[in-house]
Amino acid sequence: MKKYLVEFIGTFFLVFTVGMSVRSGAPLAPLAIGASLMVMIFAGGHISGGHFNPAVTLAVWLRGKCAAKDVLPYWIAQFIAGTIAALLVTFLFAGKPPAPALHGSIESLIVEFLFTFALAWVVLNTATAKGTAGNSFYGLAIGFTVLTGAVAVGGVSGGAFNPAVGLGVFVMGLESIKQLGIYVVADLLGGAAAALAFKAVNSEE
Repeated sequence: MKKYLVEFIGTFFLVFTVGMSVRSGAPLAPLAIGASLMVMIFAGGHISGGHFNPAVTLAVWLRGKCAAKDVLPYWIAQFIAGTIAALLVTFLFAGKPPAPALHGSIESLIVEFLFTFALAWVVLNTATAKGTAGNSFYGLAIGFTVLTGAVAVGGVSGGAFNPAVGLGVFVMGLESIKQLGIYVVADLLGGAAAALAFKAVNSEE
């Protein structure tokens, strides 16, 4: 239960930061989001692995560093946390925005897949690989991957790279149901592809 609670807390603050910074129009929203993920990983990574993302959990499981029995509970904790964070953001701003953002479907699929791949690739190589075992930079590397993606393609897809974030921004009214579907499919595929690439490159592990 400790691991699942940590996954809930980390995902909650990530999605809450996304919602509050976007709804308030904060100019440094991508930095705040990347930093939120970074500090939550440093705070909880030693307990749960600091996934805070169903796509990362999938990647770490496929890589062999997450027990199969933990995958579904992790996902449940992450999705519930994203929903509660979204409801709190909506309450604090006294309602949903007038209309969800509009994004191209093909473009969103491409960039969500690529940057979720990049995120999971960085997680696997900095937080699970033997060559980087015991390092103190993994949280910074992972957080800055999300910052990079948010700046580079946030305007194309909304920059979720995380199905729990996708659910959160949908509940907030920031994204459409179609976009939520893209976040789930593209992001999980990106995480799975990163795990396969990691195993191909690090076959000795």
